[in-house]
Amino acid sequence: MKVLNSRSAFYLGFLVGSCTLYFFQRQVWFEQNFGLWRSGQRDDAVLSTVDPNWKVEGSALINLNHPHHTGEDSRVADELYKKVRILCWVMTGPSNLQSKARHVKATWSRHCNAVLFMSSVEDRSFPTVGLDTGEGRDQLYWKTIRAFHYALKNHGEDADWFLKADDDTFVVVDNLRWILSNYSSEEPIYFGKRFKPYAKQGYMSGGAGYVLSKEALRRFVKGFSTKVCTHTTSVEDLAMGQCLEKMGVLAGDSRDTLHRETFHPFIPEHHLVGKFSKSFWYWNYCYYPIVEGPQCCSDLAVSFHYVDAELMYTLEYYTYHLRPHGYQHRYRPPEPSILAIAAQTERTVMATVKVSQPVAEEPNASKNQANQELDGYTETHTVVKAVPERKPADNSTAPMQESQGEPARV
Repeated sequence: MKVLNSRSAFYLGFLVGSCTLYFFQRQVWFEQNFGLWRSGQRDDAVLSTVDPNWKVEGSALINLNHPHHTGEDSRVADELYKKVRILCWVMTGPSNLQSKARHVKATWSRHCNAVLFMSSVEDRSFPTVGLDTGEGRDQLYWKTIRAFHYALKNHGEDADWFLKADDDTFVVVDNLRWILSNYSSEEPIYFGKRFKPYAKQGYMSGGAGYVLSKEALRRFVKGFSTKVCTHTTSVEDLAMGQCLEKMGVLAGDSRDTLHRETFHPFIPEHHLVGKFSKSFWYWNYCYYPIVEGPQCCSDLAVSFHYVDAELMYTLEYYTYHLRPHGYQHRYRPPEPSILAIAAQTERTVMATVKVSQPVAEEPNASKNQANQELDGYTETHTVVKAVPERKPADNSTAPMQESQGEPARV
């Protein structure tokens, strides 16, 4: 009888303990997820009802204004925002909307001209585009194929360049515009972190993100309608590169003028202070020589991968808020050619006005003042000029410049 009572007490205690643990965990889960849901609802409510910078068109977020701080001199960035239009589409899924995608929406994607969040199913409240695919790594290329087809069909006139990024990728869109400003979107070319195996001209890392010109996008879509390209493998970035190569799209060189990388497949810490093991696959994949330490990355870096929510906001702060007082940027590359053309046109107009109306000292003073303002706008036009693109020996397509003075120093 004592044994029976002991067993009954044990089972009763086990049952009570299990129920207590269940209800406790359920309460914790509810509080965590309710907080995320409420936060997401607030973000969506603010986006749709308050924020005047966004316009929602179907599943697309159209940026109406280039965001920057009040009082900040953003003339160059604003001009590039108008002339180099970028549509950013972000690869995500239903389970990642609150844990990852919403942080992308709150940070770097605000600097794109238009944003699309591509998922397997539609979610109008976020919003996302439903691609009618499954989820998982084996579905990545299907999602990529359908996402690019959707972007060209529905938003082909909203942008000149089309960026693919993951929901754990951080992108400095303004730095990307600087790279792209040296090219025409009517050229069949794309840029990213260039890998070398399995494709003659290499291919771009999917995690670091890659950007297609409008002509490259047209050719990619045409590749499937003509059966030149098919879904050959679930390895998205490799399959993408092989298709673009077949369609005559060039793999561009995205390094800066000092040959430092701009697209990065890992977080900044790994590139800046980490040491990659010599047996690590990365050494065999990189198209260009790997540099470890501070020279790994361009001062105008474009992207980093495997970025969690906390780091997403940290990088946003470092990029758009933190400034050392009293310094100019150490790396000042040649001004984008499209801005140089505009500046030259403005100088020509000024010179014409001066010759036709040589009246008094005041117009000269006015001209000098205008030139000083223009010099502040295009910092390096007195020592550097842009020249037509030349291909280096490795057949990459890095923008080339001629210097009339000393080269940039680091």
